Amino acid sequence: MDDPDPQTAVRETYDRIASHFASTREYPWPEVESFVSETTADGPAARALDLGCGNGRHVELLSAHADEVVGLDVSRGLLDEATARASDRGFDAGLVQGDASRLPFTDDAFDIAVYVATLHHLTPREARVRSLNELARVLSAGGRAVVSAWSTAHDTFDRDDGFDTTVDWTLPGGETVPRFYHIYGPDEFDADLDASELSVVESVVSSGNCYAVVTGR
Repeated sequence: MDDPDPQTAVRETYDRIASHFASTREYPWPEVESFVSETTADGPAARALDLGCGNGRHVELLSAHADEVVGLDVSRGLLDEATARASDRGFDAGLVQGDASRLPFTDDAFDIAVYVATLHHLTPREARVRSLNELARVLSAGGRAVVSAWSTAHDTFDRDDGFDTTVDWTLPGGETVPRFYHIYGPDEFDADLDASELSVVESVVSSGNCYAVVTGR
């Protein structure tokens, strides 16, 4: 039997670990909180997107700063977790299953977007750049997004150049489930952003992750 395509493999992995993974992802990342607060300081956004929304923790954050929020994830299991979170906590969101490199949204659809801890699951590089182009396409004129990915600057890694690897997720019973990652070198992260149709406002390394605030060109 042929190996599944990369996106199918990611979907199957996160469907398998969805419940346990979601239980470990309670709070928004501080960098994302700061970005959302600063971007909406003058008033709520009309439409917001959480690309790779997982269990909905950043969807919940965005719901307090936007009139309408959409979360997209490849994993149906994680979307089920996000649906339960929204129901339990009383926030509204449209949750969509889809591929981050082929977004099912119209051009200029969102004023603010969060794209964290997802880009590094895409392979090959062409898919990652295509996904960044898709983000540029769906951002409105003047819209902003924050993009993040794991970096070689993290203490876990002793390398300078980007590389592909797998990182195991350990389930409560001890079973390990490998997850594909592309670990970005900071210069490589900037190069992929430059190769895309996004414009970079700021690019930094924080807590071992590459972060960039971007706009559409």
